[in-house]
Amino acid sequence: MGEPFPICYLDGDYLPIREARISPLDRGFLFGDGVYEVMPVYGGRPFRLEAHCARLSRSLAELSMRDPLTRDEWRRVFASLIEQNGGGEQYLYWQVTRGADSGRNHAPLPDIRRTIFAFAAPLPVTPQATLAEGLACVTASDTRWGRCDIKSTALLANVLLRQLAVDAGAAETILLRDGHLTDASASAVHVVIGGELRTPPNSRAILPSTTRTVVEELATRAGVPWRASPVSEAELRGAEEIWISAATREVQPVTRLDGHPVGEGRPGAVWRRVYDAFQRWKLELRDKPW
Repeated sequence: MGEPFPICYLDGDYLPIREARISPLDRGFLFGDGVYEVMPVYGGRPFRLEAHCARLSRSLAELSMRDPLTRDEWRRVFASLIEQNGGGEQYLYWQVTRGADSGRNHAPLPDIRRTIFAFAAPLPVTPQATLAEGLACVTASDTRWGRCDIKSTALLANVLLRQLAVDAGAAETILLRDGHLTDASASAVHVVIGGELRTPPNSRAILPSTTRTVVEELATRAGVPWRASPVSEAELRGAEEIWISAATREVQPVTRLDGHPVGEGRPGAVWRRVYDAFQRWKLELRDKPW
């Protein structure tokens, strides 16, 4: 992931990101008491804005907070950030924390001014080698907390799980809980079994991924049958194809899992159909209002 662009947004102001400061008593800093979103920007146009904003509002509600900005206010923030950072291909990160309290108190939850922070950064481009050869991934037990459906800023478990992949020279860690697939450390996971695309159903154990929804819509466009269905560890390991998807990854093929080939050990034909549909759709959307 590239270094952020120079201008960020913090509590109503646009300023150099290196000058942005928050209180050390901010509950996001002390407790991870906040939520966040990541959204790709194609050709200066935010992608799936409404879905990302809706997920932020839902995450906040689960933490007993209301969204501090309206949709139109968020749109203005994003439009200004994109413009001030040069437009083009970017991704936007934004988060809302409960705010800076007068001390370090677990409870009661204070009714204080929220801290709002956002920045833009270069959108990663999937390397040609990944498209041609796929990615290597490893598996691990899912040690995240019990409310993975909340996109919380408290990501220590995800960080440690992702480090397992780094240590193994792999791209991502795919997670298993009670003998079934959940997520990856920072991605949704899709498998192809018998020509059908399957992804675990949303629950408290899984983040409701916006990119996952895009992949499912594009599968329909490409004539690929799909369903939300539990995936056992045996089914994962025996799948014809495995994919990972995320806002900054789009959809990428996994061709090795724990050192063993997935399917024929190269990106599969079903993945290519959906990936190509994704690229065509991005071009279709570029000139449409957001």
